[in-house]
Amino acid sequence: MSIRIGVVTLGCADLERAQAFYETLLDETPVRDRSGVAYFRLDGSWLALYPREDLARYCGVPAAGSGFEGITLSVNLASPAAVDAVLARAEAAGATRVRAAGPADWGGHVAWLADPDGHLWELVFNPKAERLAGRSGARREDRR
Repeated sequence: MSIRIGVVTLGCADLERAQAFYETLLDETPVRDRSGVAYFRLDGSWLALYPREDLARYCGVPAAGSGFEGITLSVNLASPAAVDAVLARAEAAGATRVRAAGPADWGGHVAWLADPDGHLWELVFNPKAERLAGRSGARREDRR
């Protein structure tokens, strides 16, 4: 069986603010469905922005809570310069820098940011990414 993540959905406290942030960051206009959810087309998948309260109700869980939610999103980029450029663009759009761009102990280049709702994004250049893309069952230590 082949499994591919088709949609990443983010619960947003202020949907309009989140949409403005991602429109600026991605330089895209979202597709809106009749319920108002905003969908941004990505390369092979979608990013959906959903009102936080509505998403929690849909999932059957309480919407209350803050802080680290145990999930991060990562974007693999083509170079350290691309990491720096996307971080600058995200900050200009309203992101908060969580960790400055710099070398990672495993040989890559990494920066961390939080979007206006606090969702954590890793911006990463992994010099091993192309080599690992074709390998299934790669050992965990080989992935970084």
